[in-house]
Amino acid sequence: MISEFKAFIAKGNVLDLAVGVIIGAAFGKIVSSMTDDLIMPVIGLVTGGTDFSRKYMVLSGTAPENATLEAARAAGANVFAWGSFVTAVINFLILAFVIFLIVRQAVKIMPPAPEAPAGPSEVDLLTEIRDSLKK
Repeated sequence: MISEFKAFIAKGNVLDLAVGVIIGAAFGKIVSSMTDDLIMPVIGLVTGGTDFSRKYMVLSGTAPENATLEAARAAGANVFAWGSFVTAVINFLILAFVIFLIVRQAVKIMPPAPEAPAGPSEVDLLTEIRDSLKK
């Protein structure tokens, strides 16, 4: 069983996938930090000091006035946290755009796949069959 596990782990695809997941998680943290620490404060400045992470609507229950989202949840209120959702959508769009740029560059850098050798055409095959039948 251990030798099968070693053979499984030694496969190139598994290692590539593991490296991709680790790098993706680290890159996701970078994008989250960029969104939370750089982009959202600028958006908040443009919108008059709005902090989107604090934007929510109480659906049921009570929350202290001007409470943070965490305080409202701790008070037992059922909240619609639309500000967190806006931040998550911006994170996704940034991450998707960066992945698009990486894939686009990779396509430009990588050599094109070799074309499959051209086989005989349909006319050639029919001609060969006809000639075989004549014999």
